Amino acid sequence: MTKTIGIGHQNFEEIITEDIFYIDKTMFIKEWWENKDAVTLITRPRRFGKTLNLSMLNSFFSVSYPQRVLPDPSVYGKEIAGQSKYPQPPPVLSRTNALQTTEKTERACLFHKLSIWKYEKYQKMQGTYPVIFLSFADVKETSFINTRKKICQLIKNLYNTFDFLLEGSYLNEYEKKSYHEVSVDMDDYLASGSLKALTDYLMRYYGKKAIILLDEYDTPLHEAYVGGYWSELVSFIRNLFNSTFKTNPFLEKALMTGITRVSKESIFSDLNNLEVVTTTSEKYEDSFGFTEEEVWGALEEYGLYEEQTRVKAWYDGFTFGKKTDIYNPWSIINFLDKRKLATYWANTSSNSLVGKLIREGSPNVKMIMEDLLHGKGFCTQVDEQVVYSQLDNDETAVWSLLLASGYLKVENLTFYEEQGIDEYTLVLTNKEVQIMFKKMIEGWFSKFIPSAYNEFIRAMLLGDTEAMNTYMNRVALATFSYFDTGKNLSGEAEPERFYHGFVLGLLVDLGSRYKITSNRESGFGRYDVVLEPLQAQDDAVILEFKIRSPKKEGSLEDTVQQALEQIEKKKYSESLIAAGIAPGRIRKYGFAFEGKKVLIGEGCRY
Repeated sequence: MTKTIGIGHQNFEEIITEDIFYIDKTMFIKEWWENKDAVTLITRPRRFGKTLNLSMLNSFFSVSYPQRVLPDPSVYGKEIAGQSKYPQPPPVLSRTNALQTTEKTERACLFHKLSIWKYEKYQKMQGTYPVIFLSFADVKETSFINTRKKICQLIKNLYNTFDFLLEGSYLNEYEKKSYHEVSVDMDDYLASGSLKALTDYLMRYYGKKAIILLDEYDTPLHEAYVGGYWSELVSFIRNLFNSTFKTNPFLEKALMTGITRVSKESIFSDLNNLEVVTTTSEKYEDSFGFTEEEVWGALEEYGLYEEQTRVKAWYDGFTFGKKTDIYNPWSIINFLDKRKLATYWANTSSNSLVGKLIREGSPNVKMIMEDLLHGKGFCTQVDEQVVYSQLDNDETAVWSLLLASGYLKVENLTFYEEQGIDEYTLVLTNKEVQIMFKKMIEGWFSKFIPSAYNEFIRAMLLGDTEAMNTYMNRVALATFSYFDTGKNLSGEAEPERFYHGFVLGLLVDLGSRYKITSNRESGFGRYDVVLEPLQAQDDAVILEFKIRSPKKEGSLEDTVQQALEQIEKKKYSESLIAAGIAPGRIRKYGFAFEGKKVLIGEGCRY
């Protein structure tokens, strides 16, 4: 009998006790423990099992989950007489008799049917360590003050769960006073040392050093960049992390997870004992995400094995270390449940930062996106340390973020020995990601002026230049600043940002009717686009964009004429004629820009 597919479960004990579909990743416990790294940071895209794996570690090591006899599987999920649905034992180190070899005990142990339980050493370790487990996943505030309060509240909540430490003589009176002072509004010195102090108290109580598990460490940093309070938060986080993880004598091991590797200079400047495991590292390469073998097994189990080819096209494409063909778990689980191909992973959370970086990026960023949407790749160097302060100015930082986030994958890696550098060939990860970007680009225009944009497209295909001018000026007026957030050295607007974004819009909206290509020679303001029809009844279209130069052209009309002459001089129509399209079916448009004003003229057809 197949297990029930459960969507959105991130609590390990809940998944096991309720017999929910689960792919065994418990060997991660052994690999992490035996690597002997004091503090580990693992970065993976969102929805790749980071939270579930940390919950698994917590359930395995924490004294709050000692080995015990669980309810019989036939009554999983039901309340047992006098017990809550998920009984939590008191926080004591003493072990239960769960290791007795009775059939019922062995059958009901939480990890009994999983891979880690093959090792007697780890059976003895289960449930024997004090564990501090916290998550920054919900720290998504719009100001530094509220972010600081949210983090301090999480720490206060942790302290509340360990209030038993105040009993007896484990803490002196001064320490008990400090314990009570941990609050939402505690002073910086107390906040930065709060987790280190808690590991000290727990070690005294249990006689063993503590394990710290921190999930989504970079969520508040991401929000700080978008919200404009990056510098303030970095200082606070740096002090908290240094106190907690650097030379903490009460710490056994620590594991942090996140999407990005935030630059060491930002928050890890003094943390010399940190092992960073990114998507290009070979450590834990199959511990997050589903391998192809695991996906094929799941498809067969649920009677969907014939869907292999389509599932691979939609959801494969991730590579961790040298392990290729990694699938995102969220999409696979949703597909197993709904039996329908859709953009599950790409739609699970806001892509506001990704959209902002591409929409407001340089013309080159938009041109690369155009190539990516055409299925092409591009070569770049990648710095796996994401420097948020450079995202506005450094294209490499943009691609590094998109790679870490899972939107791009490495198709090829070349090492140039003489220069000592790696060059990556990056492509869109899979069909799901490609569809996500297309929807994002569609939204750039429909968010503001859907009717004007659609009317412009219609007028262009009909050859109605008067209507084209009317609607294009509305589009430009409404969206110019949306694309053009940058300023050049003279302080003037950069219309290239607008019309490069506009071309991406054409590519997405007309991609099913036209083969759209662009001839992007160097030179400020030149960007011609050719729309070759895929249907016999449609005309071909050539677009040439130019920015008015007051020194060369007296008016926008002159600039339009220059654009049209450029089309003829460069013989842009020859490739269309060679494809069998009659000259009379080739429309030629010159676009002239001056500020937010646009003038469009049509050239003759011959």
